Amino acid sequence: MYVRPPAVSGTFYESAPDRLRAQVDACFAANPQPAAKERFLGAVVPHAGLMYSGHVAAAFYALAELPKRLIILCPNHTGAGHFAAIQKDGAWRTPFGDAAIDARLADALMAKTKLLAEDARAHAREHSLEVQLPFLQRLLGDFTFVPICLGAHRYDYAEEIGRAIADVLKEERDVAILASSDLNHYEDQGQTLRKDQLAIDQVLARNPRELWRVVDEYDVSMCGFIPTTTMLVAANALGATNAQLIKHATSGDVNGDYSHVVGYASLLIS
Repeated sequence: MYVRPPAVSGTFYESAPDRLRAQVDACFAANPQPAAKERFLGAVVPHAGLMYSGHVAAAFYALAELPKRLIILCPNHTGAGHFAAIQKDGAWRTPFGDAAIDARLADALMAKTKLLAEDARAHAREHSLEVQLPFLQRLLGDFTFVPICLGAHRYDYAEEIGRAIADVLKEERDVAILASSDLNHYEDQGQTLRKDQLAIDQVLARNPRELWRVVDEYDVSMCGFIPTTTMLVAANALGATNAQLIKHATSGDVNGDYSHVVGYASLLIS
């Protein structure tokens, strides 16, 4: 069985289990406790180091009624591997242990679209999915997931993969979709908040085509707009009727440098 080793343990998050547990718990403690859990079809969660965006991700994870099976979509920061890379069996390792791949779900997805291809290279050094796993392991313990790394700048590909996901999830119950994305990168706070809002507004409108257009037209450096677009296509096909912004912040809110920030948001689609 192939086990994908952690790529960013000790940099994006703590490498020792006890320190990682404390770090994840501190992310949750940075937010008020929600009154009740909420079911969801899809979500957007950020993926910077936990010291920067962990509190934004934790705001979603604390609110969501998490299923035991997940499809996690992430961008391809490295450019390695296939443009729609899936891992269909094995596990991913973190300091908390191994998170198992949902082989049945992966096979069903690959049967629905030929765009998906198994390719470990795309996932090998990619941080954006890996940093979600400690939250899920802390809250769920045992769960299964399908990792999909998306890197093709083609709306028709995002739409096909999103519809394939929806077709599978109409048959597979209690599965949700996470899209890993940060928002605008490395501009000042004012510019970043403005550009972030352009993208957030389209996610709240559940409009994948307009999200794609806005990111392109206004040069919003949202690294996970392809996964987010794909998630929205799938959620809409599954009957989504609501979207909510859970939390929005920037790296400047953590380090005090507002001249050169990255935006983070968590959103829930139901």
